[in-house]
This record gives sequence, C-alpha cells and structure tokens, in this order.
Amino acid sequence: MNAPKTPLTLMIAAPRGFCAGVDRAIRIVELAIEKYGAPVYVRHEIVHNRYVVDTLKAKGAVFVETLNDVPDGVPVVFSAHGVPKAVPHKAEERGLDYLDATCPLVSKVHRQAERLVEKGAHILFIGHRGHPEVVGTFGQVPEGAMTLVETSEDARSLELADTSNLAFLTQTTLSVDDTREIIEELRARFPGIAAPRSEDICYATSNRQDAVKAIASSCDAVFVIGAPNSSNSLRLVEVAERYGTDARLIQRAEEIDFDWLEGVATLGITAGASAPEVLVREVVEKLGERFAIEEREVETTQERMLFKLPRGLEAA
Repeated sequence: MNAPKTPLTLMIAAPRGFCAGVDRAIRIVELAIEKYGAPVYVRHEIVHNRYVVDTLKAKGAVFVETLNDVPDGVPVVFSAHGVPKAVPHKAEERGLDYLDATCPLVSKVHRQAERLVEKGAHILFIGHRGHPEVVGTFGQVPEGAMTLVETSEDARSLELADTSNLAFLTQTTLSVDDTREIIEELRARFPGIAAPRSEDICYATSNRQDAVKAIASSCDAVFVIGAPNSSNSLRLVEVAERYGTDARLIQRAEEIDFDWLEGVATLGITAGASAPEVLVREVVEKLGERFAIEEREVETTQERMLFKLPRGLEAA
C-alpha cells in the first residue's frame, strides 16, 4: 500500500507568463513562416525562453546572432528586445525582407530617446549592461548621447561634464523597487533631470512583480519559471527574496530538486513574461507526482493589452 502523499499548497500568481509583446513577437515568427515558408531567420532569440525557441525551430525558424549569418534572399525577423538602427539599415542595403518584432513598449522608449537627443539632452539610461534591449536602445542615438546607470551606486558616483540638460529613461524589464531607488538618487543629484512622460517599466513587468509581492510572504518558497537570461524573470526571483522568501529560477519541471521542498507546505509559483503557461502546468503536474496538491490562484489584476501585428502579416 502506497504511503499518502504529503500535502502541498500551491499559490499561483496571476498575472504570470506571456505578455502582449511576447505573444505578438511569437505570432510574427509563426505568420512569417506561413507567409514565406521555412526557413525564416530570426536575429537573436525572439524572446528569452528555450522552450519557445525550440518550438519555433521545429516550425522552421533559424536563430542567429548577426545579420552576417542570414543568407541572401530569405526573410529575417528582429527580436522583441529591439535592435540598433544600424541593423535594419544593413538589412535594407542587402535587400533582405525583414519584420520587426520589437515590443511596442520598447519602441516607445526608442522614440523617446531620439526626441530627447534631438532636443540636445544627454540621457542617463537605467538598465543592465549587455542586455539586448539596452544594446538596441543605445543603438537608436549617436554614440556618447547616453550613459548607462545600472545601480544606485552608479547614480551616486556619476561624473558628467555638463549637467544642464539631462533626462533619464529605463529598460522596460527592471525591478520596480530598485529602479525607484536609482531614480530618487538621480533626482537628488540632478534636480532638473527630465523624466519620461510615463513610466518606462512595462505594465507586464510591474504586474508580475506585484503578483509575487502578493503571495511571497504567505509562501515558504517560490518557483519562478523562466530563463536565466530573462531579465524580468530574474527580477521576480529578487522580489520574492526581498520579502524574505527563498526563490528558485527553473526553466522546466525536470529542473525541480525535491530536496528544495523539504519542510515547504506552501509553494508560490509564477512565470516570467516569456514563459508559456504550458510550462507552469508541467511544473504543477510534476509536483503532483510527489505531493497532494491544492492549487490557489491569487490574481492581483487582469491584463487586456493587445498589440497590432506589422502591416502585411495581419491577413496572413
């Protein structure tokens, strides 16, 4: 006779998983394959999730890091993170058909950067060095027009030759709390610094962090389903830990180490904005093999955001 399973309460955060920008980017690749036929090349991972990338590869997508890896005569899609201006220019020079899957909220930051530089401002950009979104945003303006600020310490130690016309912008997938601290430091040092008209951190990033805040203090541990190169997923781990709750980033159910769950009676679960719901269900099913699961969804807000597809794909 089998021993009874140990009870485990799952507090599943909502919103979680795919946001409108990720949905749009994936759909662009799928529709491009339908329209042009395979292969369709994609510059950089369309979103930071291995499951999504492998699923699109199986449909005919080929992922590359530079346009030099794209053969002549085939279509190419730019990732949701955005690309420097030089990339579409190079594609045009080569006569490549391209589709831009940049998240519209990232594109909004690009347009803000361009307008600020046109007005002579120097931009302090809050973000993580090397992240594709940061690289893409810096590539919208002339070299030297923007300075990267990663931490509050960076903001405190910043030395600028001219502070008469400053503005700040931010990466869309940052920690809301950490970014607030950096902005406060910048405003203290540079009282005249111009702010964006609305917050650059995207609605989905903020909503997912708020949802984790709503469950973290009631949980013994939290699983964040997402990729290690996903900025918004890593921020969810940090949010849970800030509330004193042990948090683990996992990509798939197979990464669960059940030793982590020793003494855990209530487990929080969320997913980064590039992680599909199928991976959440996979994790729940895996936990159900070992535990007697009780699921509770904790919803903090509803998301109804939709983004239009690029012209030419809408009727594909």
